[in-house]
Amino acid sequence: MRIGELARRAGVSTRALRYYEEQGLLRPERRPSGYRDYGEQALTTVRRIQLLLSAGLGTTVIAEILPCVPDDTTVLAPTCPELLDALAEERARITASMQRLVAARDILDALIATGAPTRLR
Repeated sequence: MRIGELARRAGVSTRALRYYEEQGLLRPERRPSGYRDYGEQALTTVRRIQLLLSAGLGTTVIAEILPCVPDDTTVLAPTCPELLDALAEERARITASMQRLVAARDILDALIATGAPTRLR
């Protein structure tokens, strides 16, 4: 499939797909005309990239993780145990970030509960 179709099906921009390619996250075939040609697996890969980006991981870390997720059922390929420490660090970073967000929400809840005037609609 061409880049526009992949972008549409994955719900991302063509610019994002080009960026993923620049970062080594996607490797499309090239047609003789120079157009990119993506296989069906690219759709799964893009969805994984989006999920990992939404978890706060950078593209450098994602580039290391993607080869260790060979299919939809294998979470971490046995050939990648060296990533476990790095993944644990990323998880700890995400957990700390979540705790900061919860603390910020608690502060907002307290401010709202202290009697901020309610507006009539």
